[in-house]
Amino acid sequence: MPLFGNTFSPKKTPPRKCASLSNLHTLDRSTREIELGVEYGAPVMDIGGQSLKFEDGQWISESSGNVSGKEMQRLKKRNLQLEEENNLLKLKNEVLLDMLSESTAETYLVQKELEDMKSNTRRRK
Repeated sequence: MPLFGNTFSPKKTPPRKCASLSNLHTLDRSTREIELGVEYGAPVMDIGGQSLKFEDGQWISESSGNVSGKEMQRLKKRNLQLEEENNLLKLKNEVLLDMLSESTAETYLVQKELEDMKSNTRRRK
């Protein structure tokens, strides 16, 4: 039995109603269409005088001086293709140099054997 009466038992608080942070749910459909527009389109933002547009999962600069964002993307893709082609050509060049070295070494060995055979036949005579 408690010394000063009942044990401490606070009352349960009633559950809170979720309040939306947006007031768009209070607007009717026509007002929402006017505010948001019917077609939302791609997100666009302006930062430091540059306009960025979100297309195909990437932010593309629409105002990058003389070259447009799409042109810059195309140039980067072309640059990557040329680098890959350059690497392939370097590899082919290395293979050709190896083949040339091998054939040169074989030719040298054949000439050496031929000279040895000639010198052996001269000694026998």
